[in-house]
Amino acid sequence: MAAMAGEEYARIYSWGNDPKRKGDYELASPSEPLDLPQTLLEPLLIRYATLNGFKVRWDTKFVSFKQEPEGGVTTTLFDKVTNQTYTVRSKYLFGCDGARSPIVQQLGLPMIIRPGQGRATNILLEADMSHLMENRMGNLHWVLTPDKATSEHSWIGCFRMVKPWHEWLCIVFQSPNAEKKIWQESDYVDRVRELIGDDSVDFKIKGISYWNINETAAEEYSRGDVFALGDAVHRHPPNHGLGSNTCIQDAHNLAWKVAYVDKGYAGKELLSSYNAERQPVGLDVVTQANASLRNHAKIWQILGNMEPTIEKRMKSFNVLKEDSEAGRARRQELAEGLRRINREEHGLGIEMNQRYTSSAVFKSDQGASPTFATDSLEYYHPTTYPGARLPHVWLTRTIPEKPISTLDLAGKGQFALFTGIGGQGWRDAARKVSEKLGVPISVHSIGFRQEWEDQYLDWSKIRGVEESGCVLARPDYFVAWRSQQWEADSAEKLETVFRDLLSRKE
Repeated sequence: MAAMAGEEYARIYSWGNDPKRKGDYELASPSEPLDLPQTLLEPLLIRYATLNGFKVRWDTKFVSFKQEPEGGVTTTLFDKVTNQTYTVRSKYLFGCDGARSPIVQQLGLPMIIRPGQGRATNILLEADMSHLMENRMGNLHWVLTPDKATSEHSWIGCFRMVKPWHEWLCIVFQSPNAEKKIWQESDYVDRVRELIGDDSVDFKIKGISYWNINETAAEEYSRGDVFALGDAVHRHPPNHGLGSNTCIQDAHNLAWKVAYVDKGYAGKELLSSYNAERQPVGLDVVTQANASLRNHAKIWQILGNMEPTIEKRMKSFNVLKEDSEAGRARRQELAEGLRRINREEHGLGIEMNQRYTSSAVFKSDQGASPTFATDSLEYYHPTTYPGARLPHVWLTRTIPEKPISTLDLAGKGQFALFTGIGGQGWRDAARKVSEKLGVPISVHSIGFRQEWEDQYLDWSKIRGVEESGCVLARPDYFVAWRSQQWEADSAEKLETVFRDLLSRKE
């Protein structure tokens, strides 16, 4: 659009709002997508942490760490209030310290650093634009102004809704040749007003922050007892909305493994699977997010914004309106460009199609991994093949009650084993393995007149094993192993699988 109150160039659906894609999202998860900006999420996390016994050390700076020969880490910290330096001894150190991570720097993790795509500025605004949203309701609005002179510090604009419809993040991209400097709030006021395009809208700038558009990922996520996660090891633009999600997934993957090692359920070798599983995911997200931002740049070019002068920009833009071969070709370019952006905004596959290969996944008896029938970035392909996410299916009781997802039966710090008619032996086998190894295992039978009814027969279509077989899910909802059917040696095989998964040598 030309401004929040201006002409619109084009629009696309996003995140399952396309009527043709709603079902894909509903089938993928029991939860609805939630658009929760980091500024609103972090206070919730901090509140939960402080109310549940976690110490949050404000005004504290990391100085250095030392890995001890006998194991564990000694970390030196500086209290900026008291000006005192002190040390903390811990079994592990987790570097969740962002894109400038000093922990990653000291650890010496090798980085894959590709050319970035410039700098951007986040401007947090209070601005009531509810009257503008009635006919263009959305939470992400790109504003391109080929007909106006633009400052080097605010070339392209994007409004991202924070609180409907009075708090916004105005993201402005610096021009490719912009001087690297810190701009003042006063430098942005006129440009923000221009991007809003309605002088009746009063706005207040609440904060300004700068960021580099990186394409950087660590080759390794850990060494010894120090583990890095989140933006410390994968740095990319916010395209696909996978920043916080990928960080949380890193933590979820690592947390259950650390807990299992700490409680004696698993050997310490289990922790090496964190890097093996999450590093390829982080690199893929970094690569795809940057590729998608470049797709946006193609739209900017099609709409004339890459030309150096207003005259040339408008000449390029006006080709779109021509009844000519050039006009038809340009409109086709725009349609193709929007198709690429739509693929990003409905990238359910890159969100859900992770496939882990590590010592914490048992797949030596599984055969080849299933291939994707459709675009693996755009479409989710649920499967119980080991290393994939446990598929979501709604279940209920024989006398129907509130449905429950297979995902809600899994997790909660334990392994979950799913079986069906003829698989009763798995229950006894799981109990014996749990008693012998100390590992918590829940067992759930799904099928006709079983513990859980497969109401729409969705589980039978997706489970990938016979009724007497089993699907074993890890505490982080990923499939650890599956068996096609119950056999005479299945109890022994289950123990072997657990020992292998958990690096249990005794």
